[in-house]
Amino acid sequence: MLPILMKTLPFFALIGLGFWAGRVRFFSPEATAYLTKFVFYFALSAMLFRFAANLSLAEIYSTRFALAYLTGCTVVYLLAFGVAMLRRISIAEGAVEAQCAVIGNTGFLGVPMLVVLLGAQAAGPVLMVLSIDLIVFSSVITLIITATREGRMRLGIVKVLGMGLLKNPMIVSMVLGLAWSGTGMAVPAPVNDFLGLLGAAATPGALFAIGASLATKSAERVQVAAWLSFCKLILHPLAVAFCALVLFKVEREAAGVMIAAASLPVAGNVYILAQHYGVAPQRVSASILISTAVSILTVSAVIAWVTA
Repeated sequence: MLPILMKTLPFFALIGLGFWAGRVRFFSPEATAYLTKFVFYFALSAMLFRFAANLSLAEIYSTRFALAYLTGCTVVYLLAFGVAMLRRISIAEGAVEAQCAVIGNTGFLGVPMLVVLLGAQAAGPVLMVLSIDLIVFSSVITLIITATREGRMRLGIVKVLGMGLLKNPMIVSMVLGLAWSGTGMAVPAPVNDFLGLLGAAATPGALFAIGASLATKSAERVQVAAWLSFCKLILHPLAVAFCALVLFKVEREAAGVMIAAASLPVAGNVYILAQHYGVAPQRVSASILISTAVSILTVSAVIAWVTA
């Protein structure tokens, strides 16, 4: 595990540097917001487009892979939701906690880190995991919260979900990249170089932005946050590993990438959703803070295992 830890440490050191800059106010919340916007709309989108444009759909999509990941996620999602219901909190809060248990920071941490550590062949499986997280589970939490607040499901929510996906640059960049790949044409060299140059900023920019954003988060409701971090860092990769390796017999390398992606800490976009709907944002904030700190060891352990 130690060699892998040495390889992952630089990534988490960048997060730590961002955390320090945010903590001492060298990087203000406004600066963090603009850096995040640059990474989200430009650098990461360029990286995702370049990956997708140089891959075929068959290299990204696999029904067996999708079913294995969805099944593993669903088991942990239902467990976290069931525990929340036993504590007699609202359904909306339960949905937010369940989201914390299965949605990892695949976009800002997983894509840059796993492709470097696991090789270029990890790009396709990572994009698949990211797509499922963004399309399936972001839709599920929106549907649950809307239904519980309005007491019914309305057709208008479908339009809201569709517009949300169309406005998400990660989804758009992957779709456009696959569309280009489908033409069978190579990406022109100057365009490919431009995307590579811009996409190279995604890794340091995203990791620094993660750290700077964590500096403003507090660790309230620590017991609940610790439970959700345990679900995300331990139970989620275990459930996904069982489904991928035992139930669905996913090809070994792709399964390893899926398990590594499942081991990532709670994603920042869960906090954005929680804050948007006004449902337990402090709980999510604490879960992100704790899971990110602990993941230095747990992610390294999982990557060491899947690469053994």
